Amino acid sequence: MKDTLGVLLAGGAGERLFPLTRDRAKPAVPFGGNYRIIDITLSNCINSGLRRVYILTQYKALSLNRHIREGWTSVVAQELGEFIEILSPMQRVSANWYMGTADAVYQNIYSIGAEQPKHVIILSGDHIYKMDYGKMLEHHQATNADVTLATLPIEPHEVSRFGVVEIERSGEVIGFQEKPKTTNLRSPFNPNMVDASMGIYLFNTDVLLPALMQDAEDPTSKHDFGHNILPSILGKYKIQAYNFVDENKQHALYWRDVGTLDAYYDANMDIASVSPVFNLYDAHWPMRTRVRQYPPAKFVFGEPGRTGMAVNSIVSAGCIVSGAVVRNSVLSQDVRVNSYSEVDSSIVFSHVDIGRHCRIRRAIIDRDVHLPEGTVIGYDQNEDKKNYFVTPSGLTVVTRDHSLYENPVASDFLQQG
Repeated sequence: MKDTLGVLLAGGAGERLFPLTRDRAKPAVPFGGNYRIIDITLSNCINSGLRRVYILTQYKALSLNRHIREGWTSVVAQELGEFIEILSPMQRVSANWYMGTADAVYQNIYSIGAEQPKHVIILSGDHIYKMDYGKMLEHHQATNADVTLATLPIEPHEVSRFGVVEIERSGEVIGFQEKPKTTNLRSPFNPNMVDASMGIYLFNTDVLLPALMQDAEDPTSKHDFGHNILPSILGKYKIQAYNFVDENKQHALYWRDVGTLDAYYDANMDIASVSPVFNLYDAHWPMRTRVRQYPPAKFVFGEPGRTGMAVNSIVSAGCIVSGAVVRNSVLSQDVRVNSYSEVDSSIVFSHVDIGRHCRIRRAIIDRDVHLPEGTVIGYDQNEDKKNYFVTPSGLTVVTRDHSLYENPVASDFLQQG
């Protein structure tokens, strides 16, 4: 990976994750207790030996920029020419903000050229998966490809959410269909499946840069890799498919697009399950993040009906479960759940205080929310809709402006002195 530059696209507005993206970029949304979504792709980079990475940010990037600066820039050896660097829109070659995925890369064409890489790998900051990009590069070189795109087998009924790739038995790409309603295409490797693009593209630099410049001059283009760049070079260069090799090492391939609230919720529940479908506890493929200084998690009180406990859950540092029960949930740092409360099948962000006698089910609680005593969420959708954001599937999202009072009640632990 020494001659490869990573370009990580992290500038999407994330409308489908609203209201979690109201005040933060989608890649900065917390995931799995300790992490942000972008940490998954960045961990893949480090584990793959990819140590020169540009991160292209745009919308509401303050918390994302801070997270990268404080948690990732020191991971690489800058004295060896390694870097993880944020590139915000500079309007160096355009007067616009990023107009699409290809335009985002084009607007940073001088930064890419300055590094003189042989290869550029385009990545997305909002997917959950484990992948060794070094193996993809080996395949790229072994097949003498000009462009290689990572593909994933999907069911035919899912094609409307993906770019569909037409592949010959040799693995060479001969066609694209961008999010078709239906398709007659089938994978040459599995006639019951369709090959879909994962949004991971490996280019020879001398192919990528001219393609970006030509696309930038086209006023009819959407300036998107899937819609424009790849179809425009099809037949002119050798494009190979690379079938996803999952470093998660479970029975089924694991790749999740967490672009919707329900998909994001399901991905968090995957890691909290008894046998996690997405394994964070894998020393072979460690997940890294910004480390915050908090004391260990604490569980207090053991009286009948008032026992501090968590079952089938992830509980992060700084949490106090004080005479309450947490089940099938993910708690980020510095969460306090007070006596006689129950939290079930929920995601709780950092700095949340849940008062006594609360009942929370199938909810996402945003950071800095303070729920007063007796709050009930997730048991009556009609009531929830009066105060909170509720998805069509019945998932309730509670944000700071939905909190019912301003001043948090001190936790039982502090009250007990």
